[in-house]
Amino acid sequence: MTSTAVEVLTDASPALVWDAIRDIGALHTRLVPGFVVATELVPGGRRVTFSNGMVAIEPIVSCNDELRRLVWTAQGGPAGLVHYNGAVQVFAREVGGSRVLWTADVLPDAAAPAIAAMMKEGAAAMNSALSKLAAGSTIFA
Repeated sequence: MTSTAVEVLTDASPALVWDAIRDIGALHTRLVPGFVVATELVPGGRRVTFSNGMVAIEPIVSCNDELRRLVWTAQGGPAGLVHYNGAVQVFAREVGGSRVLWTADVLPDAAAPAIAAMMKEGAAAMNSALSKLAAGSTIFA
C-alpha cells in the first residue's frame, strides 16, 4: 500500500477552513471548485464528479469536529484502483491561518502516481478557494 500526502497553507482561520471541509456536499462550490464539478449527497456519503469526468462514490468514515478531521473511502475511480482511504485535517498555524493535510492510502501501488497527481490538482483548487475564503469572499464559482 502506498501513502501519499499534500499540504495546503492558507491565511483562512481553522474554523473557516473546517466549515468548508465538513460541508461534504459542497466540494464543487466551497472547497475544490474546478477540480470537482458536482457533488451529490447519497446515503452514507457523497457522489463526486471530477473535472476529468471520473465519478466516485465516497462513503464518509468519520467527521470529527474536535480534531477537524474528515475521513472517507472511495468506490470507483481510476481503472485498477482496489483501495482508497483519504483523510483531511486542519491545523492552526503559529503565524496565523491554517495548514491542511490531505493524505491517502492507495492499493495497488501502481495506482498511486495517478492518485497523487489528482491530489496535487485538488490541492491547487483548494488553495485557490481558501485564499478567497481568507479574503472574505463567500462566492466560489
